[in-house]
Parts: sequence; structure tokens; C-alpha cells
Amino acid sequence: MVFFRIALRNVKRHKMRSSLAAVGIIIGVIAIASLGILGSSLTTLMTGMVSDVSDTILISPHIAISSGDPFDPRNQLASTISKKDIAEIIKAAGQNRAVPMIQATAKVKSGDKTGFVIMYVLKSEDIPYLMDLESGQYPRTTSSGCLVGRLLADDHDLNTGNRISVDGTDLRVLGILEERGMGVDINPDYAVIITHEWYSRQYGQEEFSKVIIRVQDTSEIDSIESAIDARLNRKKEIVDITDSHELLQLFYDTYNAMNVFLLGIGAVALFVSAVSILNVMIISVTERTKEIGVMRGIGTKRSEVIRMFLYEALIIGVGGSIIGGIVSLFTGYYISKSANEALFGMAGVSTATPLISTTVLSYIIFAILFGTLTSVLAGLYPAWKAANLNPIEALRYE
Repeated sequence: MVFFRIALRNVKRHKMRSSLAAVGIIIGVIAIASLGILGSSLTTLMTGMVSDVSDTILISPHIAISSGDPFDPRNQLASTISKKDIAEIIKAAGQNRAVPMIQATAKVKSGDKTGFVIMYVLKSEDIPYLMDLESGQYPRTTSSGCLVGRLLADDHDLNTGNRISVDGTDLRVLGILEERGMGVDINPDYAVIITHEWYSRQYGQEEFSKVIIRVQDTSEIDSIESAIDARLNRKKEIVDITDSHELLQLFYDTYNAMNVFLLGIGAVALFVSAVSILNVMIISVTERTKEIGVMRGIGTKRSEVIRMFLYEALIIGVGGSIIGGIVSLFTGYYISKSANEALFGMAGVSTATPLISTTVLSYIIFAILFGTLTSVLAGLYPAWKAANLNPIEALRYE
């Protein structure tokens, strides 16, 4: 304990220098812990979204890059799935429900409120299959009304029976949907849903923008995808086929790449702080050369000198890591909350990471241990250098 007190005394004697060395540790710990908490929150969100529709196959039109030029304007043309191709998809799906739909953007006006929302166009018999009502009734084939998502209803103060303007057409709100949250297939909470029968009469459009297949037995997903691919993509790519598991894997791959990059930034911050601690410790050894010579002259062992300087690095590292851990407890929470609201808030997903949880604490503890270890490693060379000073030459040092 004597050498620990000496190390603590020396840290206190050079508060400014020690504090600046600890700043790098604080930043590195905050970066590692906060990014880990953010990544865990996003992973939990995406996993939950996909698990809700883990039996889903998504089919969308394929836009061929014929020229190989990504800036070719032909590649920006809107694409649809024809009624003939829809029939082939339904055959390939077998006993599983295939739901074709049109997804577009619509301008909605109710009272003095105006805004743009997602518009889903489905056959009347398919709407109850994908969406649950909170109040009102589902539209019939001949209905000229619409359904609205829960968040849209809240935002525009809508109730069943109200009238709204959708792209300039006056429609009655037949029902309010239950809040569903964001999914990989549809996000109806801030959307208007109308029947395909009414839409085709109004606009004359018969083709669809995507098809959703709900598979009864998830083990059949691969075989259904292969059947659709064989029917539609024999000569050229007509549709793109994905399922919820593929989307989740894509997210994981993207997240892992981002996580490595972002955690690398935290590691760089810790490396810079390690260099700072190394510099502080070398200066400390140089300033205390005569003191080290006296200690060695009265019988202090080399191992005890090493311990004294390692204690000094440990104090700076532990202090900076603990401060960084406490700060990251709050920064990680608010970064995660802000990112989730920015990415998924419009879809009505509530995914705020708890301020304290097992996952949060595990990332903070890891970051603290990593920061402490970095500090100790940075102090090894100065401690070894101090321990190997020649006592006689050290006593003569001016």
C-alpha cells in the first residue's frame, strides 16, 4: 500500500497533466460503450420486427440495369407486376396466401391539416388478412371509403365516420387500424388503406407494386421462392424475391460492418489516450529520476518500482474509465433513443433502450475494463525503464 500511496500522491501533484491523459480514456470508453448500446438496441428492434413476420416472402418488380450505368435514366422508371405475373405467383404459392398490393404516396387533407402519407391499395378481401381493426368496419368491394392507421388518426384527430381528402378525392373514414408498429412487409400506422376495386375504377390501374406471401409452414419458404423464380425469372429477371430472414441477415451484415468501423473509432481514441499516458509516465520517470535513485539506494526492489509506476497508470486508467462509463450510461441511452426515433418513429415503433439493463451494463463494464487494460499496458514501458535505472547514475542526475 505504500507504493500505491506514493503513486496516488504523484497523480495529485500533477493534476492537470494526469487529467489530460485521462480525457482520452474517457472519450474512448464513452465511444465503445455508447456505440455498443446503440447497436444492441437496433439489433433488438430489427430482430423483433422480423420475428413478427418471420413467415413472410416479399416479391417486388425487378429493375434491370441494361446498360450497366447506374445513372441510366431508364433504371429510374417505375415498375409494376402485371396481372399475369400475379397469377403465376399465386400458383407458385399454392395453399399459402398471396396478397398483391399497390404502395404509393398520397396527399391527405383533413380540416386545416395537410400532409403526405403512405397509401396501400389492396383487394377488399385481403385487407383483414394483413391488418386488424381497432374501430369501425372493413371496406367492402363497392365501398368508397378508407381505413387509416392509428398514428395518422391521432395526428389528424380522425375518428370513424370523418371525411378526409386523399389526393383531392373526398373519402369517408370507415375504420381505424390497430397500432401495428414497423414491419418488413408493411407499415400501416401512418398510412391510408383503400380497396383495389375502388382504386382501379378511379385511376384505371390494374398492376401491382409488390406481393406479400404469408407461408403457413416456414420450412416451405425456400421451395416457394424457387417455384416463383422458375415461373417468372426463366428468361430474364422480372421480380426480386426476398424473405424476412434474408432481410434480417442483411441488417446483421450491415450492422456488423458499421459496428467494426465505429468501435474502431473508439479503439483509436483509446490508442491516442494510451500514447498520452505513455508520454505522461515517461515524463514522470524523467522528473523523478533522482527520487528513484534514492529509493533503489535504500533497498527498494525493481519489482516494487514497477508496481509503483503501474499503480500510477492504473489510477489514471480506472479514474478515466469509471467517469467514461458513468457518462456513457446516459449518452448511450439518449443516442439510442434519438436514433430509434429518427429511423422508426414515424412507423410508431417504441424501442427506447432501458437506462439500466443487463445488456447496457455489460457494454459499460467491457468498456471500463478495456480502458483500464489500455492504461496499464501504456504504463509498462515507463515502469520497466524506471526499474532499470542505474541507482548511482540516477542519484547523480540533475
